[in-house]
Amino acid sequence: MDFVKKNAHHGTRLLLGLMFFVFGLNGFLNFLPQPPMEGAAAQFLGGLASAPYFFPLLKGTEVLVGLALLANRFVPLALTVLAPITINIVAFHVLLAPEGMAMVVVIAALHLFTMWAHRAAYATVLQARSL
Repeated sequence: MDFVKKNAHHGTRLLLGLMFFVFGLNGFLNFLPQPPMEGAAAQFLGGLASAPYFFPLLKGTEVLVGLALLANRFVPLALTVLAPITINIVAFHVLLAPEGMAMVVVIAALHLFTMWAHRAAYATVLQARSL
């Protein structure tokens, strides 16, 4: 049990990194079929797709962040860059496409747990006052 407690953050980091690396690559290579969206979710995604830079930027960021997490390099920075992406994934599914909530809960939990494991790296940016 002690081994699991000491190394759980490595597993969460690797799983989170693998998820974002694979889903980021899928944005370029389309090897995982995506179910068609309807209603407000489809309108929202269509609006994002109307800016031709958005999805390549998003998916490229996911690939790079996923690689950083998998390689255990710049993990606090990778988690910081990933935070607005995770927040938007949660908001999208809570407000527009609730059928995908199981995966969203897993992503959010992995992200939060991994950030908690690296909380010392955020100590200076979470101070109420600067110098």
